[in-house]
Amino acid sequence: MSGWQALPDDLPPEVRHFVEQLRRLKDRTGLSLVALGARTAYSKSSWHRYLTAGQPPPRQAVAALCRIAGLDTTDAERLGVRWELAVQAWPRPAAAPARTAEEESASGERYEDDPTLPWWDEPPAERTSGMNRLLLSAALLLVLLLLLGVAGAVASG
Repeated sequence: MSGWQALPDDLPPEVRHFVEQLRRLKDRTGLSLVALGARTAYSKSSWHRYLTAGQPPPRQAVAALCRIAGLDTTDAERLGVRWELAVQAWPRPAAAPARTAEEESASGERYEDDPTLPWWDEPPAERTSGMNRLLLSAALLLVLLLLLGVAGAVASG
């Protein structure tokens, strides 16, 4: 990993190990940060923060990198466990006081929550409800077109 900038010395070992694994996985893809950003729902600057330990990546970003790198299920699950350990140990920004798990849970804010979750990673229930709305809209449009066709045929006949 000679091309990478050194990680901060005071980084917890769980975070250091995870980021090193993430860097190896990114290197394995052969993609630049720009190309990695184009292939995932996360920008070049986001990947830079994740790979320099500036910010923990969302679980979905790690899963996307695993898919792109062709990691098998077992290795992807291992990296997911390393992610969980790293997120628990990740240093909080100095400006924000550390919060308890209960406070994080109550506020709904967790590192793995990410508003940029791509549609292909949405939980099936949410994806299904969106598909149902789309099908209903298509059916209503079809009925409207049929009624207009019948009305046009009656008016011209």
